[in-house]
Amino acid sequence: MEAVAKLNNYPTSPRKMRLLVDLIRGMEVEKALAVLEHNPKHPAVPLRKLVLSAINNWKQKNESGDESTLVVKTIMVDAARVIKRMRPAPQGRGYRVRKRSNHVTVIVDNAGVSVKSAKPAKVEKAEAVAVEAPVATAPKKTRTKKETGTK
Repeated sequence: MEAVAKLNNYPTSPRKMRLLVDLIRGMEVEKALAVLEHNPKHPAVPLRKLVLSAINNWKQKNESGDESTLVVKTIMVDAARVIKRMRPAPQGRGYRVRKRSNHVTVIVDNAGVSVKSAKPAKVEKAEAVAVEAPVATAPKKTRTKKETGTK
């Protein structure tokens, strides 16, 4: 039985958060927590708290379950509100500064539950015959008068 935890409107850009999220996607939660604990990026702290929250949510649903088999099944980062500010620029102009934020959703589940793949792999026949492509030859180089030594 899977458990969900959400972090809404965290004030860092989604791109920066996705760098961390890509590190822990599909990992065991113990290993993911260790990676986040030793990561120097500033969104690592709230992301670690979010994974801990998802683990606690899973414990509430499954009181007799073993949490050592938990895996970060799904983790998504979506863009949230953007606060727009103005920054002084030369010659009386103002540049727009977009302060981005994001939403993070974590789903944890047992490792025994498999994630369905989007496309099944094709099974190719063993007797498939490879077709040989004709070998392309380079065009002959024409020599100039200087190279041949003729006038």
